[in-house]
Amino acid sequence: MRLEAHQIMSYELVAADGSELPEFEPGSHVDVFIQEDMIRQFSMCNPCWDRSHYRIAVLREEHGTGGSEFMYDRVRPGDLLEISPPKHMFKLAPLAKQHLLIGGGIGITPIMCMAYALQRDNTPFELHYCVRTEEHMAFASELNAFAESANVHFHLDGGDPSKGLNLAALLKEQESGTHLYYCGPPGMMSAAKEASAHWQQGTVHYELFAKAADADETLDQETNREFKITLTSTGETFVVEEYQTIVDVLRENGYSIDTSCEDGFCGTCLTRYVAGEPEHRDEVLDDEDREEYVMICCARSRTPELVLDL
Repeated sequence: MRLEAHQIMSYELVAADGSELPEFEPGSHVDVFIQEDMIRQFSMCNPCWDRSHYRIAVLREEHGTGGSEFMYDRVRPGDLLEISPPKHMFKLAPLAKQHLLIGGGIGITPIMCMAYALQRDNTPFELHYCVRTEEHMAFASELNAFAESANVHFHLDGGDPSKGLNLAALLKEQESGTHLYYCGPPGMMSAAKEASAHWQQGTVHYELFAKAADADETLDQETNREFKITLTSTGETFVVEEYQTIVDVLRENGYSIDTSCEDGFCGTCLTRYVAGEPEHRDEVLDDEDREEYVMICCARSRTPELVLDL
């Protein structure tokens, strides 16, 4: 463990048997099973070629749901944690000519992993890090090292976003071949989404581990339609009513389904489907992923039946 900044602690996770950990790619995260019924997602921020450990970072949120407080206050070196294999949903575009990286607060963690990979491959990138004060700046020495070979900018707003990075100005023009990646607090995520709305489809990538500031929290029963799900493993078919989610129905019928956010932004409930056309409502999957996977905590079906590989 290491204190990286105000209320931000980093953790190096190693295999209990000392073996090399599974491969992961820049932008990957793991689920950490903190307590029973408490799963949280944390991005890796160490170079992806170093599989001796995974490094994650935790921002202690006093008014959160308890996961970050438990990690920050109670997890200590030598403790045994259960984690998932790495999940890769925040991807570097392999054919991009230029990469624009934006991290806000603890959202710098996946951005750092990307920067390490781009630097190693001598791929041009520009990085912007938005924080309140120097005291809140995590991994400052590593980020300063990137500045020797890349265009790195630090934006300290003192708690007033209007004094920080001007996202509208930065993202007003999209240079040909440039891809955008951003991760940060909900307000920044909403602002970046709005400022990049005119960018070419498929060139904007983000990772969201909390609701965006403008997210709709209601389940619109008027627009939802009843549909059926069928499971390939048993052939069982269940009806998903207008007011239910797929996860709700599976749990009612005795299936144990791991979830965390249940709002379509963490990726814990990622499930393959083999027939039907999902109505995707998540904030995670790109167009390619949606050809094969669905987030069953929030997705519905455009067809009368959706067949899940469960």
